[in-house]
Amino acid sequence: MDKKTKIKFNVLAIFVIVLFSFVLTPKTLQNDTYYTIAIGEHILENGIDMQDPFSWHEDLPYTYPHWLYDVATYLVFEAGEAIGIGGFMAIYLVTALLSIILGVVLYYALNKVCKNQLVSFFITLGVMYLLKSFICARAQLVTYILFALTILFIEQFMETKKKRYIVYLIIIPIIIANIHTAVWPFYFILYLPYIVEYIIAVISDSNLYFRLAIKRNKNKVKKLTLKNKSQEEIDKITQKIEELQKNSEELEAKKRRRKEHPYKIILKKEKCVKYLIIVMIVCIFTGLLTPLGDTPYTYLPKTMEGNTMENISEHLPLTLINDLKTMTVIVLFLLILIFTDTKIKLRDLFMIAGLVLMAFMSRRQVSMFVLIGGFVFAKLLVALIDKYDEGGTEQAINAITSLWGKIITILLTILVCFTLYKGKINSPIVSTSSYPVAACDYILENIDIENMRIFNEYNYGSYLLYRGIPVFIDSRADLYTPEFNGTKNEEGKYEGRDIFSDYLNTTNISTYYENTFDKYDITHVLIRKNTKLNMFLSRDDEHYIKLYSDDNFVFYKRVED
Repeated sequence: MDKKTKIKFNVLAIFVIVLFSFVLTPKTLQNDTYYTIAIGEHILENGIDMQDPFSWHEDLPYTYPHWLYDVATYLVFEAGEAIGIGGFMAIYLVTALLSIILGVVLYYALNKVCKNQLVSFFITLGVMYLLKSFICARAQLVTYILFALTILFIEQFMETKKKRYIVYLIIIPIIIANIHTAVWPFYFILYLPYIVEYIIAVISDSNLYFRLAIKRNKNKVKKLTLKNKSQEEIDKITQKIEELQKNSEELEAKKRRRKEHPYKIILKKEKCVKYLIIVMIVCIFTGLLTPLGDTPYTYLPKTMEGNTMENISEHLPLTLINDLKTMTVIVLFLLILIFTDTKIKLRDLFMIAGLVLMAFMSRRQVSMFVLIGGFVFAKLLVALIDKYDEGGTEQAINAITSLWGKIITILLTILVCFTLYKGKINSPIVSTSSYPVAACDYILENIDIENMRIFNEYNYGSYLLYRGIPVFIDSRADLYTPEFNGTKNEEGKYEGRDIFSDYLNTTNISTYYENTFDKYDITHVLIRKNTKLNMFLSRDDEHYIKLYSDDNFVFYKRVED
């Protein structure tokens, strides 16, 4: 294929990816964005004080796990306000820009790794579509870009041996430790398949059993010779050594044949992986290059010890039957590996197996399975095409870059993108059905918030604190667990305030709400109308006075006996 055709296809592919990535970006902001803005402002005014300033609970420590992203988001918000488009609109546009960057980076990285423009193009579109529910104004969108670059730099280093990729690989975890501390440990998971493959290859090539057996028998010969034992006994051992050497040579020959013509799994010892091990060890210390202390090392273990993993939807285990998209991707992998002659590198097999395991452990990790798994799937698809239709890719690219091919591609892209975006055209930036916008207006105008101890729900607590209303809880779930606000006792368990559990037990009515309200001296309650808790409060006119109500939310004043 000539260079001009490649450039034409790249331009067309990037145009499609840019448009597609833009329309996948949700217009309505989600709950974490609101506390992100507030925290960014707080950091710029007060620094990282490691204390929560937004709930009315006293002396809650806060780790600021994505402080740099919070600051950047607030600056974007302020810039939007300054130029007149609005802070929320500015955040939406920057989120769309990050989505576009992810799409373009993914296409570039896939193209470099699998060296097939057509496959890279379609895999990029597929990955972006599967990631659409994860594309939002959160720090994870930046880390997706960084993880895609990590795979690119590892693969490029192994291919070219250029040292600049080592520098890039050391810079990335420093950024992640400050942008999104919670996922910092996952950076190292990406190295493991390469390292494990290398260790297995070294063990396989070492022929350890025969080497040790031969050495042991040679030592026996030396001892027998020194002790002047019979020549017959020495000859027996010498003959055994010769047999071992012969078996060793036969085994080596079989290994060479398997390497040249592997059945399904390709095992190759990449010498440069030794340097990757050194890079990974160096990167372990990058967690210290943050103002958060030891948070990169402790945040994830503490989160996994707590009960937030069991009660927040995105952290729950994946139920495959309820996720048709993920199930389809897994089935496609199995179909290629089982029913075709396509071979897979051992490191890629380990990578997929690990990503599938992570996805089953937590729905949130489906995004990592889709993103990183896209690289492995692209490699398999290219190998399949090269084997069964070697010239098919070039013919397809020539057809797409022809005049009619470009017209059809652009029209089809516009049609698909319009279909995806038309439902978002009239979507509000802030959903008044999801967030108590009018209720907050009422509270700020009529209630002394400094003396109010409000009980609110998890999903919109971040919007309350964005409006300057101190909250009972918000979507910074870890903040409200003993693992983060308490200390370990002699038995190794954390002792602290379990506000998160109190909230859960109260809202699902497993704990009598009055007990919780008495415990925390609650003065007001803001809840959704369709909740179990509201069913009880609405019937208790004596103790709960309705101050405000709209189609979705109701605000009560609690009257003590």
